[in-house]
Amino acid sequence: MWPIDSSDAVCAWTRAGMESDCAAELIERAAVAGVAGWCRTGDGLVEFHPTPAEQLPTLARTMAFRELVFIRQWFARFAICRDLPPDDRIAPLARAAAVIPQPVSAIRMEYPDTDAGRPLARLARVLARPFETAIARGPGFQPDRGGPVLHCALLDGSTALLGLSDAANSAPWPLGIPRLRAHRQAPSRSVLKLDEAIARFLSDNERATWLRPGRTAVDLGAAPGGWTWLLRHYGVTVSAVDNGPLAQSLIEDPGVDHRAEDGFQYRPRRPVDWLVCDMVERPHRIARLLAEWLSRGDCRHAIVNLKLPMKQRWQTVSSQVDTIAAALPGDGRLLANQLYHDREEVTLFATRSPLTR
Repeated sequence: MWPIDSSDAVCAWTRAGMESDCAAELIERAAVAGVAGWCRTGDGLVEFHPTPAEQLPTLARTMAFRELVFIRQWFARFAICRDLPPDDRIAPLARAAAVIPQPVSAIRMEYPDTDAGRPLARLARVLARPFETAIARGPGFQPDRGGPVLHCALLDGSTALLGLSDAANSAPWPLGIPRLRAHRQAPSRSVLKLDEAIARFLSDNERATWLRPGRTAVDLGAAPGGWTWLLRHYGVTVSAVDNGPLAQSLIEDPGVDHRAEDGFQYRPRRPVDWLVCDMVERPHRIARLLAEWLSRGDCRHAIVNLKLPMKQRWQTVSSQVDTIAAALPGDGRLLANQLYHDREEVTLFATRSPLTR
């Protein structure tokens, strides 16, 4: 449940240019939950308005954040603060937040992750600490106590949205963007895509259990080796499949077996723990390839990227997800997300094992 009953809309952050896909997903998923509604799209932000508004709690009960694709972060808006005075924005924000019925466990000061919104980053940093102090004097601020998360979304220098999310049903980072450290030794920046996928999809326990020395992986389309490099960072032994060359450091790594073969034709001699794939190919071919690996039991877990068309991205993802899900056993799971480090693509995580948190 959203922890306040006066919310009027679900606000979702998404990648700039994918607002229509985010809206299409929200409308379709809400309809499955029996909730009708409409969307207003802005600069990296989508508002879903249920009709009637009293249906909003139904969404909180039925929609799982980690199953959403084009939504990086979301919250239930309960206030719009306009005409914030530049000499004291905190006082009106604190008055609007006074309706929160319990202490909050975290405060997210956010802004659109767009060309137009990024100049607000400095203002967000300036306001963050005074806003925390004001909330501590009002509803209260008790980190890690299980209360709701308070979002303050700056739309410009004089307008902000206030909303709440459930810490267990939202992203743990402002805007849904994890702050990852740079991997200066990695052969390519694509390593950040796999790094973010691991952070978003796997729990701490799963990461420690499934990514460690003794585990095995196949990296299809590996060259120059960014994803292989990260798997080796965890101690995983990797078969790197690509007709192109790998980085010299990986060629010299005894834990890497470079197979100069076609990624669509290669199959391991025995099942591996992981399949990872970032090949540039039409999404239905990649989805079919992943489904074949899963149905044959060639891998236990997989992280794969689907390159998307310029239009109807949600429809494309939805149809390919159905193809892959049909190849999983009953207790398997499939998750997908348009990650911050993705571009025109969506990252899928599939596992034949039940997920834990």
